[in-house]
Amino acid sequence: MRKTYGIDELKRKAVSIRRDILTMLEKAGSGHTGGSLSIVEILLSLYYGGMNISPEEFGRKGRDKFVLSKGHGCPALYAVLADLGFFPREELWTLRKLGSRLQGHPQLGLPGLEISSGSLGQGLSVAVGFALADRMDGVDARVYCLMGDGETNEGQIWEAAMTAAHYKLDKLCGIVDYNRLQIDGFCCEVMDLGEYKNKWEDFGWHAVEVDGHDLEQLKGAFDELRTVKGRPQVVIAHTVKGKGVSFIENRVEWHGVAPKKEELEKALAELDEQEKQLG
Repeated sequence: MRKTYGIDELKRKAVSIRRDILTMLEKAGSGHTGGSLSIVEILLSLYYGGMNISPEEFGRKGRDKFVLSKGHGCPALYAVLADLGFFPREELWTLRKLGSRLQGHPQLGLPGLEISSGSLGQGLSVAVGFALADRMDGVDARVYCLMGDGETNEGQIWEAAMTAAHYKLDKLCGIVDYNRLQIDGFCCEVMDLGEYKNKWEDFGWHAVEVDGHDLEQLKGAFDELRTVKGRPQVVIAHTVKGKGVSFIENRVEWHGVAPKKEELEKALAELDEQEKQLG
């Protein structure tokens, strides 16, 4: 029987996951800090209650599936999978090392991964394929796909969005990490996303907006969307790039940079203080 996690427990776990993300990135000497820290609560909401998935049942035909389309955020996913027991936590410290199963973008062969991902724009198409295959096989399972907001500049995202709506894939749920920053700067300056919620609705999706760091809002959204029939759904999760570390938050230069030793120590001290406040 799967364990049920309370909101307070998940808040403390978010601090722990961020600590692992920063530590593994510092040991690797490279990686994507900002976009990994921004998706922690999204992953916790899914893996610790929202999704029907566990290490014991991974590979079972009726499992829910998760696609990390913004593959550069994989340190967060790795930390969550290790915490859940998909592989030993000590393996986190091999991130980006030669021969490691934990590469800079997800690579099949690591327990818990459904696809190799990270070529931006492709994940939603794969998720559509998973959802269609489940329907054809008579499998009652949900498919979740986490995208970056900058990633949705890619035309393939909207081709997949049209396909999902056309086939009324109501077991498909997209999540957008809407942190407003991408590698070249603010999304609104690189490619203005416009009326974003309306855009998804115009493509035939049921769209909701939430604070992507509010675990209660995320849980409520995922609970609501499981009741939607005849349409795919998307959660537009308003997040902060680099969430949890003051000198990293909302800084575009942390898109593809790992903390140095002194920066790690400073960041961990901030997280320790957050943990104390949680009690």
